Amino acid sequence: ADFPLIAYHLKVKADLTIATIQVDKKQSREFGVIQINDRGQITGFQEKPAVPKSLPHNPDAVLINMGVYVFNTEILVKRLIEDAKNKDTEHDFGKNIIPLMIKKDRVFSFSFIDKKTKKPGYWRDVGTLEAYWETSMDMLAPEPPLDIYDSDWPILTYEESAMPARIEGHAEKDGIMYGSVYNSILSRGCIIRTGYVERSILSPRVTVDSFSTVTDSILMNNVTVGRNCRIQRAIIDKGVHIPDGTDIGYNAKADSKRFTVTDSGIVVIPKGPFV
Repeated sequence: ADFPLIAYHLKVKADLTIATIQVDKKQSREFGVIQINDRGQITGFQEKPAVPKSLPHNPDAVLINMGVYVFNTEILVKRLIEDAKNKDTEHDFGKNIIPLMIKKDRVFSFSFIDKKTKKPGYWRDVGTLEAYWETSMDMLAPEPPLDIYDSDWPILTYEESAMPARIEGHAEKDGIMYGSVYNSILSRGCIIRTGYVERSILSPRVTVDSFSTVTDSILMNNVTVGRNCRIQRAIIDKGVHIPDGTDIGYNAKADSKRFTVTDSGIVVIPKGPFV
């Protein structure tokens, strides 16, 4: 019961079970699209099709491969060996292995449904910078689509040892109340020294110094932001030091000369000691 995907795989005696979810048909170029019969067995699979086969009951939606699998080990090893010996394949999982198993084996779809809403659950592919930023911002909504604080479904991960987050000082300047944090997630070891943080995620041991603002941004471990900085719509990787008086996210032309800037204007700063 704790692992419904595995339980379903064993129940239907599948050789491969693929977790699937319904998405808008317009997203078909980004995913593998699946067709199933009335028993849930997969009958068709197309890798990122331009013209997808939509769902019979919903012509605007497709069923996609979430990239989460449960295999019968013996069958998987057998199919991999077969593919390795075949010179006419690209040895690609989506293009070759899965289609081969659909033809030869028992391959089933496991629909990812939220137990509470009975609708497709929250799932995002974070394979692009835009998607990673958008998904992170989702977690800051007043009612986030995924409740990371749900005690019935804990997120088990490594937690760096550090002191609790700390917010120091309080001062108003240019209409901004410094020493404030709004709609944000602060990890252990963070220190806000009369800074202002809004709609942002700060990883362990991030420091924001006096009269600096951080909005709509993701700061990784050990990032330090100097005094009088302005940062918005940015992803800043581990260990970066932002010098005093630096603006990031306010001038796309200037930012693009030094950093990666996405189509929507998100500034991405890679690992390194200095900006």
